[in-house]
Amino acid sequence: MKAIHLLCALGVFAAVAATQADDAKPEAKTAPATPSFTDPSKLTEQAPETFKVQFDTTKGKFVIEVTRSLAPKGADRFYNMARSGYFKDVAFFRVVPGFMCQFGIHGDPAVSAKWREANIGDDPVKGSNTRGTITFATAGPNTRTTQLFINFGDNSRLDGMGFSPFGKVVKGMEVVDKINGEYGDGAPYGRGPDQQRVQMQGNEYLKKDFPNLDYIKSATLLTNSSK
Repeated sequence: MKAIHLLCALGVFAAVAATQADDAKPEAKTAPATPSFTDPSKLTEQAPETFKVQFDTTKGKFVIEVTRSLAPKGADRFYNMARSGYFKDVAFFRVVPGFMCQFGIHGDPAVSAKWREANIGDDPVKGSNTRGTITFATAGPNTRTTQLFINFGDNSRLDGMGFSPFGKVVKGMEVVDKINGEYGDGAPYGRGPDQQRVQMQGNEYLKKDFPNLDYIKSATLLTNSSK
């Protein structure tokens, strides 16, 4: 009988000890979710000093490496756009062979409307707009939002106009070279899309009137193991 009581006592002790051990275990920490690209006010995280983004496009894949010190504000904006999933079904709407290819206006006009008011300040120009570099487009002081371009050639003349590169294509420049430039510049300089209509009507306008444009299908931040 005493043996039975002893076994019961040991069982209770073991159960209590197990419960205490479970209580002592640290709680699993869940990484905070990345804010949606539909709310630019929440996408303000500082970028790493260097990082890479892989773009999957209708012409293939290419990789951009960013160096934050070249243009910190531009690098931070690009980082937050990439990590939030902004670059999905986004058109290369202005492609001028020998000059550059421009992109970054979202295909959903409602999303574009929110980002048009989310300007970032200027960065001093520390790099140069040479072949393969990526730069935010600007319409004057402190007007950068989401539009970017990749230089096809040496466009160092843009350096003195405030266009500050923050990274460059390090893999797949031959893919960038193949992006369709048949429509050329936008009106009134060429027969390409009108930027105001792209902002107001999005991909509905582009896919109807410019069916051969190339698009970004997705953009992925690369980890160290996937470089």
